[in-house]
Amino acid sequence: MNTPRRLLPSIASLRALEALDRLGSASAVAEELALTQGAVSRQIQALEAQMGVDLVQRSRKRLTLTPEAQDYAAEIRQALNRLANAALRLQAAPVGGTLNLAILPTFGMRWLVPRLPEFARLHPEVTVNMSTRLVPFNFASEPFDAALHFGSGDWPGTSRMLLRHESVLPVAAPSLLPAGPPADPRALLKLPLLHIQTRPRAWADWFAAQGVAIDRPVPGTIHDQFSTITQAALHGLGVALMPDYLVEQDIATGRLMPAYGTPVEATGAYYLIWPLDHARNPSLTAFRDWLATKAQPEDPLPR
Repeated sequence: MNTPRRLLPSIASLRALEALDRLGSASAVAEELALTQGAVSRQIQALEAQMGVDLVQRSRKRLTLTPEAQDYAAEIRQALNRLANAALRLQAAPVGGTLNLAILPTFGMRWLVPRLPEFARLHPEVTVNMSTRLVPFNFASEPFDAALHFGSGDWPGTSRMLLRHESVLPVAAPSLLPAGPPADPRALLKLPLLHIQTRPRAWADWFAAQGVAIDRPVPGTIHDQFSTITQAALHGLGVALMPDYLVEQDIATGRLMPAYGTPVEATGAYYLIWPLDHARNPSLTAFRDWLATKAQPEDPLPR
């Protein structure tokens, strides 16, 4: 790497600009960075001199970033986060390396965690750290090496490995369907429907698979996780569209019943996603190679 010195400002100047963009005033920046307001101003001036462009507008001793500087500050913020995360990994990493993994709460607990003891036996030198995330995030600003993701697998700047597809089934408490499942799927539109926050089109896609065109939003309550939507269904609050493996036990015990038909394949699938610049991470490579042996279609989900 032979980057010209003028393109590598000091960390102190970059922190001052990023903080000014985020906090909005030199006094707030000074308090956060334990500097005087004059020192903050000098850091910004030094950055302007080095870059050869004006970064702030000065009026009545107030500093306001230019639109171009605001865009620059957003990129600085990501770079500073990555530097901090790299330092944290360096300081905290055991000798054999770590894998920082973002997981979906239900799928991670029901599909991945039961399999992890095998990975630990095969690779005792790798420490796997897991945190739950419900929606896609920016790898540049989060300290993750990879993530379990449900969707199309189209995540900019990443590679992916398909883990498995999913089949879904509408279910309800028997008290909600005293006469049994209806003969026509349209009858479900007259019942309260439960939605999962991360899959806003799930019901519309399911009705389409039944040959029912929906020309309006499907009403109903919204839940953030499968654990909460399952409880809502169990208490008769509505019909939930659930992955079949999550409700098998409740159906077998009679706590829930199929509200219509048999499971159908959902739009989207589960993937392991990793940023391109982490592709050669040894811990990730070991994990990915091992997980590939678990991603076969005939490998059933744990019950």
